[in-house]
This record gives sequence, structure tokens and C-alpha cells, in this order.
Amino acid sequence: MRISTSENMQMAWTAVYSHRFRSLLTILGIVIGITTVVTVSSLLTGLRKGIVTFFQEFGPNNIFISRYSGDPSARPKQTEARRKPVDPSYTELIKRLAPSAQDASVQLFVPAFIGRQALVARVPGFESDNVNLAACTANHLEISPRDLIAGRTFSEEEDTRAAKVGIMGPSLAEVLFPDGKAVGKQVNVGGAEYTVIGVFDKAKGGFFGENGLDYQFLIPFQTARQRYPQLDNFFLTVKAREGLRDQAFDEVQSILRKVRRVQPGKENDFNISTADQIIKQFDSINRAVLLVSISLSGLGLLVGGIGVMNIMLVSVTERTREIGVRKAVGARSRDIILQFLTEAVTLTGAGGLIGIVLSILVTMLVGALVPSLPSEVPVWAVVTGFVMSVSVGVFFGVWPAFKAARLDPVEALRHE
Repeated sequence: MRISTSENMQMAWTAVYSHRFRSLLTILGIVIGITTVVTVSSLLTGLRKGIVTFFQEFGPNNIFISRYSGDPSARPKQTEARRKPVDPSYTELIKRLAPSAQDASVQLFVPAFIGRQALVARVPGFESDNVNLAACTANHLEISPRDLIAGRTFSEEEDTRAAKVGIMGPSLAEVLFPDGKAVGKQVNVGGAEYTVIGVFDKAKGGFFGENGLDYQFLIPFQTARQRYPQLDNFFLTVKAREGLRDQAFDEVQSILRKVRRVQPGKENDFNISTADQIIKQFDSINRAVLLVSISLSGLGLLVGGIGVMNIMLVSVTERTREIGVRKAVGARSRDIILQFLTEAVTLTGAGGLIGIVLSILVTMLVGALVPSLPSEVPVWAVVTGFVMSVSVGVFFGVWPAFKAARLDPVEALRHE
């Protein structure tokens, strides 16, 4: 007697559904494991997408040079604290000595606290301590262009004479000028008065959905040098000629090593990177987090798999007489194995589907509660989660299935 695949699946679903509560408890570990993997993958995928957009907006042909690695506005690592500053004059050397470099600019980031005084932006009736004060040379806005929703950028002449003008990020402008009329108005930032000459458009991408550029107040480089002569945390951006970024990277690195007298064989005493390299660093962190989540979910899958094996062994015992009858009327061992494997896969597959649905709901809930945290359910995570759940059913269902197939039909028929 042979049983078709559709009949096998129908019998398996009937067996699972007839013991709904027991089946749910059995696959709980699988549900938790699959939910964890898919949810973490969704959050990491959304986060990566935002970061890729964030760095690509700085320019795919650009090379970034700084004194320290990481966020230029954050505190440096202890191993990098003794590095000497990156000098703004390096930009002229790079433009003169690096044939693959098209242009170079300088930025200066003002810390949130100078001494014990916090940086605050004020206008009559409104103020905000959520402000990122930065400065750049006029050509930086050509190397890393940004869209404006109002006004204009500052000129090279305004930079040279240290004009007290600035360009606002849209979120900062919304806080200080709710009427939307920021251009031409005066604003006090860090105790100095500036005239707002432009408002940037909303920046793309960011970390956890937030982009510090939206709260930035950008002033000319020479204006900042006069206002904050003690600051030396300069950040250089070099624009490579089209198609020559790798060559420009090597040329710029060689020039800086020579001018800073870095001995051959020793590590750079400065940080040099591109958007691609920064994204690769994030990807390595991304993979580590995903690996940890898979390891933790693996415990849930192991517990769920053991539960499936246990419940299938119980099922074999409960249905010993049924197995004997089937064998007596002509069922082969492979039919018995296929029947119980199908039941195990149905059980774990149902757990996988429940886990996937839960993970999608959790991802949507996180996106609704925390709009600044991007999330996107990747297809590969859904497929991998389901395949993992089915694989658990196959692996842990083999022993009970073979045990059922090896039952002697005569002994099975005597079983009460």
C-alpha cells in the first residue's frame, strides 16, 4: 500500500492539529529562534542601508583624512591620543604633489563643550543645545555638495575675510525659526552672532535614522579659526579624479607619511579612509552581531529540535498499533519513514512560519514606535529562517521515523 505525498501531508497536519497545545509548546523554541534571527537581520539590514546612503552622500571619489579614527567629534582612542594634528596646509601639498587628486578641502568640528560651557544656538524666543557647529573651506561644498532649500552657500571671499555667516541644517532651522524664514536672520551660536545665509535640505541616510548634519550650523573655516584658535581637530577631504580614487589614495598616503616623517614599516600616525572602507568596517561589525544572534537562536532551535524528537518518539509509541496495521496491509518501511518525517517537518515548518510572521510584526512595531530606527525585512532572512526550521525537523525526525519503520508488524499488532 503506497500513500501519495498529498495524503502524507494531510495525515501529518491532522496529527499536529489534533494536539495543538502540545505541538505549540514543542515548537516554542523554534519560534523564538527564528523570530530572533529574522528580527535582528531586519534591523541590521535597515541600519546598513541608512549608513551606506550616509557615506555615499559624501562622495564616492572622496578620500577622508583625520588625526583620529572614528567620529571626528568624539573623544579619540587612547592609542591615538598622542598623534600630532593634521595640518590644513596639507591640502596645498596634496593638490600640488598628487596628480590623481582634483581638489582638497578642510573641515573643523567644534566640540559640544568648550571648557565647562555647552554649545547653544539662540534666537529671541527660542534656543537649542542640539547643535553641531562646524566649519569648512568654501571649496568643500563643491567637493561634497549638499542641496539647499533656501538661500546660498558662502563664497571663498567670505571665507578669506572670516565673515560671520552660516548655513543651517533643516532640523535646527525648524527649532529656531518655526515660521520657516531663517535666511537673513541673526543667530547666536556659542556666544557669537552670525547671519544665516542658507538652509540645507534634509540629509540622506544616517545612524539609527538620525543624521547630525540636519542639526549642523556651518560657518567659514577662517571664521572658526579666529573664533576658536585653540582647536586643531581638522578633517581633510580629497576629491580624486574620476576613476583614479585608488591611485589618489596611495599618492595621498605616501605624501602624508613623508611630510609627517613616518618611518618605513611603521603604522600611519593619521587616519585615511574612503566611504567603501568605512562601510566594510561596519559590515564586519554587522556580521559579528548577526553571528551572535544566530548562536543565541541556535540554542532555541536545539531546544525545539529536542522537543520535536521527544514528541515524535511519544507519537511512535502511541501509534504502534496503527503502524502495525499499515505494515500488515502492505506499507513499506520507506512509507513509514516518510510519514513520520513529514509530520516532523510539518511541526517545525509551522514553527518557522509563526516565527517569521512574529518577526515581521516586531519589525513593523519597532518601525512605528521608533521611526528613527530604520528596518527592512530581507528576503534572504525569511528564506533562511524557514529552511533552518525545516532542517531541524528533518534532522531531529530521522531517529523516530526509523524507529517506527523498524517495528515488527506482529509485535506492533499485539501492542495495547
